[in-house]
Amino acid sequence: MRLFGIAAFALALLTTAPPVLAGGEDVVIEDAWSRASIGTSRPGVAYMTLQNTGAEPAVVTGLRTNLAMMPMIHASTTDAQGVTRMSHMEEVKIAAGEAVALEPGGLHVMLMDLQHPMVEGESYALSVIFADGTEATIEVPILGIAARGPSD
Repeated sequence: MRLFGIAAFALALLTTAPPVLAGGEDVVIEDAWSRASIGTSRPGVAYMTLQNTGAEPAVVTGLRTNLAMMPMIHASTTDAQGVTRMSHMEEVKIAAGEAVALEPGGLHVMLMDLQHPMVEGESYALSVIFADGTEATIEVPILGIAARGPSD
Protein backbone atom coordinates (compact mmCIF):
# COMPACT_ATOMS: atom_id res chain seq x y z
CA MET A 1 0.00 0.00 0.00
CA ARG A 2 2.88 2.36 0.78
CA LEU A 3 4.37 1.75 -2.68
CA PHE A 4 1.03 2.73 -4.26
CA GLY A 5 1.01 6.01 -2.28
CA ILE A 6 4.55 6.84 -3.37
CA ALA A 7 3.70 6.05 -7.01
CA ALA A 8 0.56 8.22 -6.87
CA PHE A 9 2.57 11.10 -5.39
CA ALA A 10 5.25 10.75 -8.09
CA LEU A 11 2.57 10.73 -10.81
CA ALA A 12 0.99 13.87 -9.35
CA LEU A 13 4.37 15.62 -9.48
CA LEU A 14 4.91 14.58 -13.09
CA THR A 15 1.50 15.75 -14.26
CA THR A 16 1.52 19.16 -12.59
CA ALA A 17 3.76 21.75 -14.20
CA PRO A 18 5.24 24.15 -11.63
CA PRO A 19 4.48 27.88 -11.96
CA VAL A 20 6.95 29.81 -14.12
CA LEU A 21 7.55 33.58 -13.98
CA ALA A 22 8.00 35.59 -17.20
CA GLY A 23 7.18 38.93 -18.80
CA GLY A 24 9.63 40.89 -16.67
CA GLU A 25 9.00 38.49 -13.77
CA ASP A 26 5.35 39.61 -13.69
CA VAL A 27 3.52 36.76 -15.44
CA VAL A 28 3.07 33.47 -13.63
CA ILE A 29 2.34 30.51 -15.90
CA GLU A 30 0.68 27.61 -14.10
CA ASP A 31 -1.47 24.52 -14.54
CA ALA A 32 -0.07 23.77 -18.00
CA TRP A 33 -1.22 20.51 -19.60
CA SER A 34 -1.88 18.83 -22.94
CA ARG A 35 -3.82 15.85 -24.18
CA ALA A 36 -2.25 12.87 -25.91
CA SER A 37 -2.63 13.01 -29.69
CA ILE A 38 -3.82 10.52 -32.26
CA GLY A 39 -0.61 10.28 -34.25
CA THR A 40 0.65 13.43 -35.96
CA SER A 41 -2.01 14.05 -38.59
CA ARG A 42 -4.18 16.18 -36.29
CA PRO A 43 -3.09 19.17 -34.22
CA GLY A 44 -2.34 18.91 -30.53
CA VAL A 45 -3.51 21.35 -27.86
CA ALA A 46 -2.14 22.87 -24.67
CA TYR A 47 -3.84 24.73 -21.86
CA MET A 48 -2.57 26.88 -18.98
CA THR A 49 -3.28 29.96 -16.91
CA LEU A 50 -1.30 33.19 -17.37
CA GLN A 51 -1.49 35.42 -14.27
CA ASN A 52 -0.12 38.97 -14.54
CA THR A 53 1.03 39.97 -11.07
CA GLY A 54 2.56 43.25 -12.30
CA ALA A 55 1.30 46.81 -12.49
CA GLU A 56 1.48 46.97 -16.32
CA PRO A 57 -0.26 44.90 -19.00
CA ALA A 58 1.69 41.96 -20.44
CA VAL A 59 1.31 40.80 -24.04
CA VAL A 60 1.96 37.30 -25.38
CA THR A 61 3.13 37.53 -28.99
CA GLY A 62 4.23 34.00 -29.81
CA LEU A 63 5.10 30.45 -28.89
CA ARG A 64 7.92 28.06 -29.67
CA THR A 65 8.32 24.30 -29.25
CA ASN A 66 10.23 21.51 -30.95
CA LEU A 67 7.06 19.42 -30.79
CA ALA A 68 5.17 21.40 -33.46
CA MET A 69 6.22 23.50 -36.42
CA MET A 70 3.32 25.96 -35.96
CA PRO A 71 2.37 26.58 -32.34
CA MET A 72 -0.18 29.38 -32.01
CA ILE A 73 -2.86 30.69 -29.73
CA HIS A 74 -6.37 30.22 -31.06
CA ALA A 75 -9.72 31.49 -29.83
CA SER A 76 -12.84 29.34 -30.14
CA THR A 77 -16.12 31.17 -30.64
CA THR A 78 -19.63 29.85 -31.22
CA ASP A 79 -22.12 31.86 -33.30
CA ALA A 80 -25.90 32.14 -32.83
CA GLN A 81 -26.45 29.07 -35.03
CA GLY A 82 -24.18 26.95 -32.85
CA VAL A 83 -21.27 26.84 -35.31
CA THR A 84 -17.88 26.91 -33.57
CA ARG A 85 -14.93 28.55 -35.28
CA MET A 86 -11.29 28.96 -34.32
CA SER A 87 -9.21 32.00 -35.15
CA HIS A 88 -5.51 32.70 -34.71
CA MET A 89 -4.68 35.38 -32.12
CA GLU A 90 -1.69 37.54 -33.10
CA GLU A 91 -1.33 38.58 -29.46
CA VAL A 92 -2.99 38.02 -26.13
CA LYS A 93 -3.11 40.90 -23.64
CA ILE A 94 -3.10 40.19 -19.93
CA ALA A 95 -4.22 43.20 -17.92
CA ALA A 96 -2.30 44.12 -14.77
CA GLY A 97 -3.50 42.03 -11.86
CA GLU A 98 -5.61 39.80 -14.12
CA ALA A 99 -5.38 36.23 -15.40
CA VAL A 100 -6.07 34.74 -18.81
CA ALA A 101 -7.10 31.09 -18.91
CA LEU A 102 -6.21 29.01 -21.94
CA GLU A 103 -8.79 26.26 -21.57
CA PRO A 104 -10.97 23.90 -23.59
CA GLY A 105 -13.66 25.79 -25.49
CA GLY A 106 -11.92 29.18 -25.31
CA LEU A 107 -8.40 30.47 -25.83
CA HIS A 108 -5.95 27.59 -26.24
CA VAL A 109 -2.57 26.70 -27.70
CA MET A 110 -2.90 24.90 -31.03
CA LEU A 111 0.10 22.71 -31.88
CA MET A 112 -0.06 22.29 -35.64
CA ASP A 113 2.24 20.16 -37.77
CA LEU A 114 3.27 17.86 -34.92
CA GLN A 115 6.76 16.43 -35.32
CA HIS A 116 5.93 13.27 -33.34
CA PRO A 117 2.91 11.91 -31.47
CA MET A 118 2.03 13.34 -28.09
CA VAL A 119 2.23 10.34 -25.74
CA GLU A 120 0.49 10.18 -22.37
CA GLY A 121 3.01 10.39 -19.52
CA GLU A 122 5.59 12.32 -21.54
CA SER A 123 6.12 16.08 -21.55
CA TYR A 124 7.57 18.75 -23.83
CA ALA A 125 9.06 22.23 -23.56
CA LEU A 126 6.92 25.18 -24.67
CA SER A 127 8.26 28.75 -24.75
CA VAL A 128 5.81 31.62 -24.29
CA ILE A 129 7.15 34.79 -25.94
CA PHE A 130 6.22 38.26 -24.65
CA ALA A 131 6.16 41.64 -26.44
CA ASP A 132 8.88 42.98 -24.12
CA GLY A 133 11.32 40.40 -25.56
CA THR A 134 11.24 38.07 -22.56
CA GLU A 135 10.13 34.50 -22.78
CA ALA A 136 9.39 31.68 -20.40
CA THR A 137 9.91 28.02 -21.15
CA ILE A 138 7.64 25.63 -19.32
CA GLU A 139 7.48 21.86 -19.27
CA VAL A 140 4.01 20.73 -20.33
CA PRO A 141 2.86 17.29 -19.16
CA ILE A 142 0.86 15.19 -21.62
CA LEU A 143 -2.21 13.67 -20.03
CA GLY A 144 -4.62 11.08 -21.41
CA ILE A 145 -6.50 11.68 -24.65
CA ALA A 146 -9.77 12.28 -22.77
CA ALA A 147 -8.30 14.46 -19.97
CA ARG A 148 -10.33 17.50 -18.96
CA GLY A 149 -7.70 19.22 -16.86
CA PRO A 150 -4.51 18.84 -14.88
CA SER A 151 -6.30 17.08 -12.01
CA ASP A 152 -7.44 14.20 -14.27
